[in-house]
This record gives sequence, structure tokens and C-alpha cells, in this order.
Amino acid sequence: MSGGLYKVEASGNDFVLGVGGWSPRLAAEPELAVRLCDRRRGIGADGVLAVEAAGPDRVRLRYRNADGSPARFCGNGTRCAARAAVELLGLPRRLTVETDWAALPAEVDGTMVSLELPPPAAPPRAVELEAAGRRWSGWLLEVGVPHLVVPADDLDGLEPALVAPPLRRHPELGPEGANVDFFAAVSAGEIALRTFERGIEGETLCCGSGVVAAALVAMTRGLPRRLVVRPRSGDALTVEALEDVATGPIRFTGATRVVAELSPTAELLAG
Repeated sequence: MSGGLYKVEASGNDFVLGVGGWSPRLAAEPELAVRLCDRRRGIGADGVLAVEAAGPDRVRLRYRNADGSPARFCGNGTRCAARAAVELLGLPRRLTVETDWAALPAEVDGTMVSLELPPPAAPPRAVELEAAGRRWSGWLLEVGVPHLVVPADDLDGLEPALVAPPLRRHPELGPEGANVDFFAAVSAGEIALRTFERGIEGETLCCGSGVVAAALVAMTRGLPRRLVVRPRSGDALTVEALEDVATGPIRFTGATRVVAELSPTAELLAG
């Protein structure tokens, strides 16, 4: 890998990642993010990652969703950025990723990347919401961005495209709404997950911050402090509460992949 523009992914959550001269463009031009992320007329991605060195062992990440909107945090995108910092920018494999949410310690071990996240500012808050013709019980919490975590008896039979949008924009979740994560326990140490993401306005194969949010809710409901989480992609990610679930740091680990180095046409870049 060398400097430029890349397609990367983590558990099916895919991104266009830019370093060098691409970083300020991806950070500053929402229209460019929309064009690149378009799956019919562009490259196709859930969002864009603007990555640049911020010190000998620090990298700055700015993230935009597929609709061009900025987000304070993207868990899988941050893991991809950490790997890019090591392989493209020559940073050490133990480094810090500065996001708009927090400066996060990261460790890169080949394709596997771990992040250490701070605990949510507040514990999960139980909510009951009327939406899509029924009453939903869940928990609201922030892992860099807000998440509504909802238990589901039948994940395979769930239709997030139908039931998630009114939840995602429910008035009780505030003007910007929240991502919606449906989860079910698979065993004592594993949960399955489906996520509908705001800014993408659809279900994604994986949402990193949603993986952590659902795991933390499951832990507060009695599951172990180290969980395997399987999102829609089927990949296995791990979330571990390193100390107390409510007040201690959280380790989030999973694989990343570089799909391709990109050479988009001038026509695509110009709009």
C-alpha cells in the first residue's frame, strides 16, 4: 500500500479512505463523499475516512457518512484508519487515533485491530417507544454516537427497512435520532446483531459502535464481560469490558481488509 485513495472494509462495513492530498478533500467536501459512496454511480461505500498523521504515534481521523454528513465516531472506520496509519503513514502499531469523539488508543496486529474506548458518559437508559404499529422496549446510550439497542426474538425474520426508520427518528431520541441495533443472545458468550444506521439510512453489514453498544447492554443484563458479537456479515468481533462495565474502558477488536487502491476518474471527482 502507498499514499492515495483506497477501498477498505471491516466486517462488511466499507469505506473510501484517503491519505495525503485526499484527506483534506474527503474531510471538507460532503458532495465528494456522496459521489464516491454512491453504489450505482460511484465507488460504493458506507462512508469516507480522511486520515492524516498528527504526531509520531498519533493519527487524525475525520469521518463522513454516505450522505455526506459528519459523524463524531465510526468504530469500524477507526479500526481501518489505525491500520492505514501503520501501513501507509509509517506509524507504530501501538498508536492513538484522534476522532471527533475522543482520542482512542489502538493496536494493529496485521489485519486485526483493537481499539480502547472510554465508557459511555451515562449508563444505558431504558426506554419504551411506540413505532411501526407496536411498542418497543430498549436502551439508549452513546458510544461516540447515539444508539437505541433493542432485544429481538427473531433476528432473521426482522425487517429493519420497515421497522427501524420510525424508531431511528422517534421524537424521544432527539432531533438527530439514533442508530438502531437489534440483538439476540446466541449463547452465554455470544450475541447476534443487526443495525440500521443513520447517515446511511439503511441496514449495514456491521456497525462498530453498534457492536459495542449492544455488547454493553447485554453485559448489563448478565452476560459475560467479554462477548463475541456477530453482525449481519457473520464475522466475529470481540468486545471486552476491561474493568467495571459501567465505568471502565472497553476493548473492541476485529479484522480489517484493504480491498483496492483506487484511481477514480476526473468525471467522478468533478461531479
